Amino acid sequence: MAELSRSQVPGSTRSGISRRTFLKHGGTSAVGAALLEAGAAQAAVDGSMQDDANEVLGPGLIPVDLTINGRRVPVQAEPATTLVDVLRNHLGLTGTKIGCDRGACSACTVWLDGQPASSCMTLVLDARGRNITTIEGLAEGGKLHPVQQAFVEHDALQCGFCTPGMVMSCAALINRKPDAGIDEVKAAKAVTCAAAAPIRTSLRQCSPSPARIGGGAPDGYRKSGTGRPAFVTVPVLALRYRRAGDEAGDSAGAGR
Repeated sequence: MAELSRSQVPGSTRSGISRRTFLKHGGTSAVGAALLEAGAAQAAVDGSMQDDANEVLGPGLIPVDLTINGRRVPVQAEPATTLVDVLRNHLGLTGTKIGCDRGACSACTVWLDGQPASSCMTLVLDARGRNITTIEGLAEGGKLHPVQQAFVEHDALQCGFCTPGMVMSCAALINRKPDAGIDEVKAAKAVTCAAAAPIRTSLRQCSPSPARIGGGAPDGYRKSGTGRPAFVTVPVLALRYRRAGDEAGDSAGAGR
């Protein structure tokens, strides 16, 4: 019996397209449509990003809306202005200090959305839409933050210039990890002052695991007459030693 061709089989199509061919090309078409749709979506995203990149800001002053210590604060600033410059020179929030001006000393530390940040390395434009907390806004309802209170009680400063930034760094660390150890304290740049001993003592007071911070009182760390600790620094001890030598008539020095 002669074999019938597909076109002669009752009920078959006359197109000559097999089921395998139909499924193959149908699947390819579906994949192609999906790829085209994804490509169109990506093109839309790229176009939006390109529009943002082409946005011209400056030169000159531009309006910037900030949220500082829970309050909306509109300012006018140039795009290249840093956050610390705006805080200090535009808004009078001088608790935030400028030290190294390269993000290494922590004197300019503020919080952005609760996380410590170097405001000298942060453009004011990058602070838009974020909650900024400065040392002026750390206390709540007239009550000092526990770290602030501990710094006061333990006299955890020397000149005091960098103290606000260290308080912000220490407070952020305690808030994030109350049982932080000494390595985490160092990594957070929370102790960048020669008054390291009273600063560590302050952190120990705020920590549920004070032993992890370590740092016993070294030589020269004593209680003052007011009940607050006082730290006698090496330069002061050297000055006193030199004065004692002068008063005794340092013949070796006088003979030179």
